[in-house]
Formats: sequence, structure tokens, C-alpha cells
Amino acid sequence: METRYLKSLIAVVDCGSIADAARTEHLTAAAIGQRIQALERELGIALLSRDGYTARPTQACVALMPRARRLVREATLLPGDADLDGLSGLLRVGAISTALTGMLPGPLRALTQRAPQARPVIVPGTSRALFQALQAGDLDAAIVVMPPFALPKTIQCVLLRREPLVFIADAKARTSVASLLQRRPYIRYDPDAWGGRYAAKYLADSALEPTVMCDLDALEAIALLVSDGVGVSLVPRWAGIERFAGDCRVTQIPGGAYEREIVLLASAEPDRPNLLSILAEALQPPLKR
Repeated sequence: METRYLKSLIAVVDCGSIADAARTEHLTAAAIGQRIQALERELGIALLSRDGYTARPTQACVALMPRARRLVREATLLPGDADLDGLSGLLRVGAISTALTGMLPGPLRALTQRAPQARPVIVPGTSRALFQALQAGDLDAAIVVMPPFALPKTIQCVLLRREPLVFIADAKARTSVASLLQRRPYIRYDPDAWGGRYAAKYLADSALEPTVMCDLDALEAIALLVSDGVGVSLVPRWAGIERFAGDCRVTQIPGGAYEREIVLLASAEPDRPNLLSILAEALQPPLKR
């Protein structure tokens, strides 16, 4: 059985149509259709239910998807297994937006210099989505906000940095933080985001109830809106905040209870341990075993 055909089937299931899967796979729709038909002949079952432009997996297809995904994943790891020093192959790293711009550039350069045969694949996303992708085996590692729950034993964790909570307002703002929070529109770091809970905790502890203008889980966008005078906000002092909040008044909120922790999460038994160790060392501390 061709793992390439399984990969095309997975693409159809994930995309919802043969046409979209063809664009993802850089193939024609006819080629994707032929691969699906070959799989159906070999397995002796119908894999897709077609309705107009959409293609939905049959119950039989849903049942075999987990193993198909594992087979495709294992096939992609084979070339790296033949590398005795373990410094080649794919390394799929998820990262929240502030890590992408403020933390990853240098470590990525160090990784590719020490392991020129490696091919890092960077996947952006929210902490919650990246954690779920890591658990599903779709990522080798993820740079995220520390989850608000106990980690399973299958996941290893290393603390990369602590980011204190800061209040940001336009440069002309002169009164106290509490006064500005009560008087100005509040651009809220989404409290449903893992990092947003620290700002929510500070407001609750301080008995402050600002007028929320909008919720955002995009810190760069929040800082740009504040610098344009749209409102005020409470955000973590992430690496590279100066690029977006350079024209803002930035006031640190005292107390360690409001610090956002950025961590590197990985499987306790990673497929590319040597590559992962190089990346972890470059990000700061060595990866704990």
C-alpha cells in the first residue's frame, strides 16, 4: 500500500473536498481521485461519500484514520532513522505569535547551523490549539503559555521565560494605572486564552471593572491599537514588545502572581531527541530528561 495514497486520503478528509486536497498536495483532482479509488480497491471498502463538491469520510474511513495517520507519520521518519547522529529530518515546532517574532529567530538559526540536514517546520497557533496538536502527535514540540492544568506524564516541559504583566497606554497618558483603566476603553487580552487569565486575575484582585471595548488574543495587535490611542490594556512583557509598543507608556504591575510563563513542551519520548535538544539549548536552558 502506497503511503502517498494514504496521505492524499488524509488530505481529503482534512480539507473536506478532493479539489481542496489537490491544491494542498500540489496534484490534480483526477490524480487524487485515482489514489482514493486505488485504496478502495485494495481495502475493499468505500472510503468517501461524495455530495456535490464535498467529500465526507465513510464510517469505515473514520475508523481507519488513526492508523493511516500513524503510518504516514512513521514513513516520514524513516529517512531520519538512517541518520546515525540524529541531526536530519523534519522537526515540527508549534509556536504562539509572540514566540515566533521574539524568541525563535536566533534559535532557528542556531539549529540550522548545527544541523544543516534538519528541516524545521514552524506551525503558528494559540497555546490551546498547539497543545492539542502536540498531544495528537502532529507536532514534535510547542512553545506555549504554561497550561492551566497538570501536564500528563507523556509530556515533558521546560520553563523558557517569565513575562511580568504590564499596563500599556498611549505615551501622553499621565494619571494612575487604576484611573486609566476605569476611564479609558479597555482592549482586553482574551480571558479565555491561557495567557489572558493573568490580566483577569489582576483586575479581580484589584476590584477593577474597566469598560471592555473588545477581546483579542493577539498581543501585537493590542499593542498597536494602544499606541494609536484606541484604548489601554494589560499584557505580558513578551520578548520583542518594544517593536509594537515602542510609543506606549509601559508600567509593570508588581507581584509575581501575574507573570505569564512561556514553556517548551515536547513528548516524553520524542522522535527527534537530538534536534529537539539543540533547539531547547538555543532557546535557553537544556531540555530536561
